[in-house]
Amino acid sequence: MVRGEGRKNAKTGAFGSVNKLPSGRYRARYVGPDGRRHNAPTTFVTVLDARGWLAVQQADIIRKAWTPPEAEPQAIVAFSEYAETWLAARTVKGQPLKDRTRDHYRDLLNNRLLPTFGKLPLSSITSEDVERWHRKQVELQTPTATANAYSLLNTIMQSAMKDSRRLVKTNPCVVSGAGNARRKKRIKPASLEQLAVIVENMPERLRLMVLLAAWCALRFSELSALRRADITLERDNTGKPVAGFVIVERGAVRAREKGRHATTPKSEAGERTVEIPPHLLPLVEHHLAEHVAAGRGSLLFPASHGGFLAPSTVYRHFYPARTAAGRDDLRFHDLRHTGAVLAASTGATLAELMNRLGHSTPTAALRYQHVVDGRDRSIARMLSKLAE
Repeated sequence: MVRGEGRKNAKTGAFGSVNKLPSGRYRARYVGPDGRRHNAPTTFVTVLDARGWLAVQQADIIRKAWTPPEAEPQAIVAFSEYAETWLAARTVKGQPLKDRTRDHYRDLLNNRLLPTFGKLPLSSITSEDVERWHRKQVELQTPTATANAYSLLNTIMQSAMKDSRRLVKTNPCVVSGAGNARRKKRIKPASLEQLAVIVENMPERLRLMVLLAAWCALRFSELSALRRADITLERDNTGKPVAGFVIVERGAVRAREKGRHATTPKSEAGERTVEIPPHLLPLVEHHLAEHVAAGRGSLLFPASHGGFLAPSTVYRHFYPARTAAGRDDLRFHDLRHTGAVLAASTGATLAELMNRLGHSTPTAALRYQHVVDGRDRSIARMLSKLAE
C-alpha cells in the first residue's frame, strides 16, 4: 500500500476496522497517513453507519484533505456565515470600518468571494480551491479588484484561524503576490503648461479646486469637504496675503446608507496642514470673496444645492478641459501626482513629501522622523518659483 492513503485491514482488505462493543454499539477506527490509530469521535448504532464514517475518512485521505482528528476544527461554519459576522464586527485599530470601506468589502464579498466560497465550510476550503478561484479572477483582467478580493479572503481566513472556535487549521491563501496589483500604466503628471490650459477651460468657481489638487496635492474628497474655516491667510501691514495654509481634517465620501457625507481621513497621516504656494494666494482670496458664503462653515466648492460636490459634476467640466490640454488620459486624481512631482523637484525629503501628501510612512523608522518646522512653507515658496 502507498503511504499516505491510510492502511487497510490485513484480514478483510477493507479500510479501517469496525468492532462491536459490549454495549451493542459499533466502534470505528483506522490507521491514518500519520501512522497512528484514530478512533471515531462517537460510536454507531449499526455497522453500516460505522462503515459510512470510515468511507468519509478514506475519501479525505485520497483527496489529500485529511487532518488528524485532534487537529480538526471544533466547529463547522460556512464561509458566508462567518464572513457576515466578520464584516459586522471588523475594526481597525479599535475603530469600526469606515462606511466606504465596508461598502467596498461588501461588493467584493457579493461579487467575488461568496459565489465560489459562500456555501463551503471554512475548514473545507483548500489552497487548491483558492488557487483555482484566483486563476479565474485573473482571467477577468481586473487586477486591482482581484488583488483586493484576494486580500480580503486572506484577512478573513486569518481571522478564522485566530477564532477561539478553531474554525480552520491553516490559511489556504498561499498564492504568492496575489494581494498586490501592478499598475496597468505609468501615470504621466500634467506639465505646468497643460495645467494652465485645464484651469483656463474650467468654470471660474472650480478653477481653484484644480489648482489646489495640483499644487497642494489634495484628494477630491478632501477638496469637496473644505470649508472657509479650513483656509488661513496671513497678511502683511497692507492687508496683502503673504502666506497661507489649508487644514485637512475630513473628506466627503458617498456611502450607500448615508449618501454623501463628511468623514475623517482613512489614516492619521491624512489629517495635516498644507502650505499654499504664494502664487495661489490672490486666487484663494478671490475665490473666498466671490464663490464662498460668509459663514466659517461654508463649503469652498459647494454643489448647486448647497451640499457636497459630486465627482460627476466636476468631471463634466474637467474632461473637456483635459482634452483642450491634449491629455485625455489624465484623471482628476492624477493632478495629485502632479503636485507630488512638483514638490519633489524642490528637493523635499521623503518624510516632508509624505507629510504634505498625507501618506502613511512606508517603514516604522520614518514614523518617528520629524519634519523640520517651517520646511513645508519653504516647499510652498519654491513651488511658486517654479510657476514663475
